[in-house]
Amino acid sequence: MVEANQEKFVEIFKNNIKREGADKLLEWLLRSDFFTAPASAKFHSAITGGLCFHSLNVYNRFINLLKNEYGENWQDKISLESATIIALLHDICKVDTYKQELRNVKVDNNWVQKPFWTVDDKLPYGHGEKSVYIISGFMRLTREEAMAINWHMGGFDTRVRGGSYSLSDAYYTFPIAVLFHIADLEATYLDETV
Repeated sequence: MVEANQEKFVEIFKNNIKREGADKLLEWLLRSDFFTAPASAKFHSAITGGLCFHSLNVYNRFINLLKNEYGENWQDKISLESATIIALLHDICKVDTYKQELRNVKVDNNWVQKPFWTVDDKLPYGHGEKSVYIISGFMRLTREEAMAINWHMGGFDTRVRGGSYSLSDAYYTFPIAVLFHIADLEATYLDETV
């Protein structure tokens, strides 16, 4: 599954993203643990390769939501390149963040060592904003792309739980960000049961 998902990701990336700097970003992703990392430590897609798997699920959900909302001419509203950038790269903040360790677990009255994921974030910059920061080191984002990636966590974003009204303002101004948040939710809760 890991290799097949990596091939699919790279194919979609190369076919749809032609922006200056995209080739360097893809090279960085290929050198990183993006394709083997989990999407989370203990929730959705907490498996080897889960991050790439999640990104592909979100991409598929997002394209379907755009078609459902705007019809077959959805690319008049947002380009395929922008939709791909948002979906495939929204969680690159998780690159080189998860580490696998072992812990003792009792199985049939015997102690055995089982692997589990831990978080070791060397760049604690936030979540969506960290993805925007990393992408921006390689290529320019449009304001709409940056907003959709930055606010993809919706009400789960710690800034919102802290009382910020910026999420609501962003969603009113950039409706694509609302659809993207929904795509991320759908992929997380409907497509990913591990």
